[in-house]
Amino acid sequence: MEKTGTIKIKIEGGTEAVRLTPDSFDVRDLKELLTRVEDLLFPVERRDRPLIGYRNEEGSVLNIFTTAMQTVIAFNAVLGQVQQQQSIDFLEVRTAAAIEAMQLDAIKRGWNFTLSSSLPDSGTLVINRETSFKRTDDVWMEVELYLYGEVVDAGGKEKANIHVAVPKQGVFIVQTPRKTIAELKESIIYKQYGLRVLGKQNMSTGEVDRNSVQFLELIDHQARFDKDYLNQLRKKAAPWIKGIDPDAWLNEIRGTDA
Repeated sequence: MEKTGTIKIKIEGGTEAVRLTPDSFDVRDLKELLTRVEDLLFPVERRDRPLIGYRNEEGSVLNIFTTAMQTVIAFNAVLGQVQQQQSIDFLEVRTAAAIEAMQLDAIKRGWNFTLSSSLPDSGTLVINRETSFKRTDDVWMEVELYLYGEVVDAGGKEKANIHVAVPKQGVFIVQTPRKTIAELKESIIYKQYGLRVLGKQNMSTGEVDRNSVQFLELIDHQARFDKDYLNQLRKKAAPWIKGIDPDAWLNEIRGTDA
């Protein structure tokens, strides 16, 4: 059985009339917290992530997440670096955004967040009105990109999109018109495709915001041998390659007379 550990996010505060407790912690706030935790732990690849269990306890609201020990160790390292540097600029976009959202709640609602883990030497990150965890202003430009990878999901009841897993970059969620997906002649799930998209890219780091990608074109990227297509290319090229010495041509391309 896989060894597990826990991650703790304690939230204190509230108004004089209503102090935060598990009973007064609204389901909408809980939903947002759960989303932020997933962004904190898995900002890039989520398809094969370990299970994340949840429970809460008094004090004011102590949110406890149980997951794989390896994930807890990585989370603890992030806490230590953020606390040491007092900066979130080095984090993945989703992780940084999750901490920024907590900072905003701390300022607007007077909540105090304390993040820690079950490790003996756990780091502790405190977010309150006195802290200032916000990314420095970077220039994000809208650019056209090509994403090549395996399509792992397509569709959606309210917001239609295509999920494409790009090697070494994670899963991109591409906002796609419902009509485009509905008119596909065959399933694209678990097949290799290219997607031409519009997205926002950080001009300093080159990082692409995975939450702002919009569909432009689907490109069939199936690796297959088409003999008829190859013969057509040979026939088209025959007139201009006639009379060319292959060895001399290769030497010219390589820049050598040998």
